[in-house]
Amino acid sequence: MHGMGMGGWDFLGNEEKDGLRFSWNLWPSSKLEATRVVVPTGCLYSPLKNLEGMPPPLQYDPIRCNTCGAVLNPYAQIDYRSKLWACPFCMNRNHFPPHYADNISETNLPAELIPQFTTVEYELTVVPQGPPVFMFLVDTCLGEDELDQLKDSLQQTLNLLPDDALVGLISFGTNVMVHELGFSECPKSYVFRGDKEYPASKIQDLLWISPTGRGPTNQYKAQQLQPGGMPAVNMSGVGNREPAIGKFLLPVSECSYTLDTVLEELQRDPWPVPGDQRAARCTGTALEVALGLLESACPGRGSRIMTFVGGPPTSGPGMIVGRMKTETIRSHTDLQKNSAPNFKNSSKFFHGLSDRAVASSSVIDFFACSLDQVGLLEIRPCVERTGGLVVLADSFSQSVFKESLRRVFMRTRNEHNDDNNLQMGFSAALEVLTSKELKVAGAIGPCSSLHKKGPSVADTEIGQGGTYAWSLGGITPSTTLALYFEVTNSSPTPLPPHKRRFLQFVTQYQHSNGRIRLRSTTHCGGWHCDAQDMAPLAVSFDQAAAAVLTARIAIHRTETEDVADIMRWLDRSLIRLCAKFAEYQKDEPNSFRLSREFSMYPQYMFHLRRSQFLQQFNSSPDESCYYRSILCRENTNNSMVMIQPSLLSYSFQGKPMPVLLDASSVRHDTILLLDTFFHVVIFHGETIAAWREQNYQEQEEHVNFKNLLLAPQSDAQIIMENRFPASRYIVCDQHKSETRFLMARLNPSVTHNSNDGSGGQQIFTDDVSLRVFMEHLMNLSVQS
Repeated sequence: MHGMGMGGWDFLGNEEKDGLRFSWNLWPSSKLEATRVVVPTGCLYSPLKNLEGMPPPLQYDPIRCNTCGAVLNPYAQIDYRSKLWACPFCMNRNHFPPHYADNISETNLPAELIPQFTTVEYELTVVPQGPPVFMFLVDTCLGEDELDQLKDSLQQTLNLLPDDALVGLISFGTNVMVHELGFSECPKSYVFRGDKEYPASKIQDLLWISPTGRGPTNQYKAQQLQPGGMPAVNMSGVGNREPAIGKFLLPVSECSYTLDTVLEELQRDPWPVPGDQRAARCTGTALEVALGLLESACPGRGSRIMTFVGGPPTSGPGMIVGRMKTETIRSHTDLQKNSAPNFKNSSKFFHGLSDRAVASSSVIDFFACSLDQVGLLEIRPCVERTGGLVVLADSFSQSVFKESLRRVFMRTRNEHNDDNNLQMGFSAALEVLTSKELKVAGAIGPCSSLHKKGPSVADTEIGQGGTYAWSLGGITPSTTLALYFEVTNSSPTPLPPHKRRFLQFVTQYQHSNGRIRLRSTTHCGGWHCDAQDMAPLAVSFDQAAAAVLTARIAIHRTETEDVADIMRWLDRSLIRLCAKFAEYQKDEPNSFRLSREFSMYPQYMFHLRRSQFLQQFNSSPDESCYYRSILCRENTNNSMVMIQPSLLSYSFQGKPMPVLLDASSVRHDTILLLDTFFHVVIFHGETIAAWREQNYQEQEEHVNFKNLLLAPQSDAQIIMENRFPASRYIVCDQHKSETRFLMARLNPSVTHNSNDGSGGQQIFTDDVSLRVFMEHLMNLSVQS
């Protein structure tokens, strides 16, 4: 059991070592006690996180238990004389294979048995899948300027792709156009009607390519390309049809000029749009055609469908609104009243596409730049269930879009010779193995259930439950899954003190170099056995991880429950937690004290209740969906910034310092730097803004003022440097309109009705302040 130091639990150390954060690092040893501690027993796991000190990928297949399938790990008991190992999960004894047994000894251990290597990665000895595939879906119903900006970004993206990566291009508007990149003499494309649904077989017939499963299983290996990119021999085996690779999908090194030319000549959708109508945009049909093409070309091989749209689907399957502008796009109120006529059909269509995408290992990314809604709410299953990326911005010229697209193709830089590989994995699947005292209740995050049942699957479902394995699709180093567990011991007799619980997370994925890798993380933890002494359990509480795990459950419940009911559940849970772990005398609120491990948790819940993740005011269904999607895929630290943003104050009084996220922190003579993850805001107080307008910073005697202005700007750039999606950067002055981005996130301690603090700026709201919230919490927690 690692992670316990002299000063308590090292939560960050565990995360850096294994990519794991637990809500409780000691677990209650009975089912009854687990329900009494209120916060779910769960963890946040980042399967592709760049870990400190992890050995380079092992160039052989892992050894697995014959009974439960667990991967050999440092917690296995080794008998060096008889060359046997006992699995810590099922206690079954296994023989080492001969090549392993001949070389293993107490002084000569393989990496997976060395105690500090609880996470190891294997490069499997299977046939490589070949380089990844990128299919670009481009919306042509854009204004000229927007289309030019998008084309420019895509042309720059071609330079970021590996030379051997396969690329394809589909443009869509009223109709769908599949561009034949293998025909370089002149631009050539196949046109599909945008208002029709096309089964995969029909798409493959019309494109004259091999049907799904009838071409070679690995066309990258089987098909030899001539220098011109055309197939040397017909490998399809179906009539005279050609494989899609070599016709619609080509290596970047062979088609960059052709693709660059096609993009350069790409025009706006030619169909006229009357002033009282929206453009006909067939996003659903375009995705369907792209999937049909990839199902033929590379089934089971890592591929990305990168969709770029500038408005809502208005035509064909998946449309969310009609073309007439008199018909408004669905709002939160419409959805609550079931008066969104296209919502159910559109959601059903995109959910069906997501099933196909998961089955064919295709990742669907969604980059939307529009001032209006774009249908993200309906398309969300396609993105989330395949591990896709989503970016919502106002314009294709905005840095939020341009920077985010560039960061998708960032390369690895580490000591394991992974240089120059893309920081992404494909076709990922995660299995969770547990020792018999606990079971898997479910997962929340960018995943899709593989419906694998077994003795380790709990009856209680949280998120996507009823399974111990999930398809993750596309993964990046920041992809983080929330996993929830159930303690199975229903006996009142506590477990013996020496007993340990074991968890193993096994992730198999296609590396961006085409090879198949398997990462195994094994965790060993203790049980809390004395129900009379809660101190050891309390000390093991990670309030940040607990807040994120609770937030993900709340967000998952928004899909089926009313937000008011979720708020009441959060409040009741917080009251029960404080009543359990706070120190107080019955019916005396003034005696209420929370220990250091719990002191911030009520504050996190206060800010979660006020956040855009649960509050629908002033946001569209698409925006709510976007914020929730990002929170459900990010790691603990980034998620905490979203729930409770950080606020730094810069003044002449000293160094920059963190200040309370409170109205009292707004001063006329300071600069504030707010980081909400989605926005990074630099706020100039009234006096600072006036001095800046008078150009004092340009005078030599006011060099300190110049430095004061520059300090938050350089800090903001460091904050935003590698974040995905790129944050929106806002510079504003006190009493100006853009200060709303700051004011909306502050605790309203100073309002038009009350003044809880000294000084600060008034916030016009009827929301309760943190002080009032805490007073109510203390009163309710200490009640008899």
